[in-house]
Amino acid sequence: MFTWAQSFADWLIYTVFGIAEQTKLGDALNFFVFDTIKIFILLAGVTFLMGIINSYFPIDKVRNFLTKRKWFGLDYFVASFFGTITPFCSCSSVPLFVGFVKGGIPLGVTLAFLISSPLVDAVTVAIFFGIFGLRITLIYVISGIILSMIAGFVLSKMKLEGLLTDWVKALLKQKEIAIDGDGEKPLTFAQRLPAVIKEAAGIVKGVAVYILIGIAVGGLMHGYIPTGFFEEYISKENPFAVPIAVLVGVPMYSNTAGILPIMQVLVEKGIPLGTVIAFSMAVVTLSIPEALLLKKVMTTKMLMIFLAVVTVCIIISGYLFNFIM
Repeated sequence: MFTWAQSFADWLIYTVFGIAEQTKLGDALNFFVFDTIKIFILLAGVTFLMGIINSYFPIDKVRNFLTKRKWFGLDYFVASFFGTITPFCSCSSVPLFVGFVKGGIPLGVTLAFLISSPLVDAVTVAIFFGIFGLRITLIYVISGIILSMIAGFVLSKMKLEGLLTDWVKALLKQKEIAIDGDGEKPLTFAQRLPAVIKEAAGIVKGVAVYILIGIAVGGLMHGYIPTGFFEEYISKENPFAVPIAVLVGVPMYSNTAGILPIMQVLVEKGIPLGTVIAFSMAVVTLSIPEALLLKKVMTTKMLMIFLAVVTVCIIISGYLFNFIM
């Protein structure tokens, strides 16, 4: 599908720029050009498609769908699955959290959605498939959904409602949010299209910097870091490789689209898949900016509990998939 992009990257780097093939600089720049083209095409296409889907399936209906049915424990799966088909990032955490809690969705189920949404959205899945193929993509999606379900369930048993911030508690005393659009005439596709295009462009613009940084880092690693460099620290022989990868990922901030090029290079360098997945999950769900956003709705104690549970789940997931693979 992207053979033409590879040909273009080869022509641009080796012919136009005159950089010799099989050199560190040439390999790094070639990787950057090819992955930039591929990832942005996938990102734009899937974001536009998901924008159309979401325009017919707004988040208010998701909340209504979850609150008006008895799921007998399956609500964690439903919430995590909805998280995978809605392109929300960590910047959406606060309004989503408040909207779900005010809508009557249990706190554990809400947290399962909030973990799943930035971790395994449709844009990520499409780019993941383009880079790693179907098998590894399925592993990532399944592990992300299971992680979200387990973390949400564990957190629900801790009865954390009393640890919400006073700001959220004050909002909960207000009248429940009404479902938008009741009784209104549905918009036609032509009427929805401008908003979809604007939203898709906004998403691409919002993540572009992180993607370019991720591709640049991946390109440097691909061209300049020799195979085996990481093995001393996060190889399969190191029993602490997964926790180390998680700790390294915490200070970073990116969505999965931005971290995928780095994951690709780590896999190429021989790092076990479970360790790489744990690193990616830590970057997305345990980053410092994410914690600062959640501090608006969670007290410090609740935030620490939330991050601790998610961290343990990520580490277990990493070990489990290293064992399976």
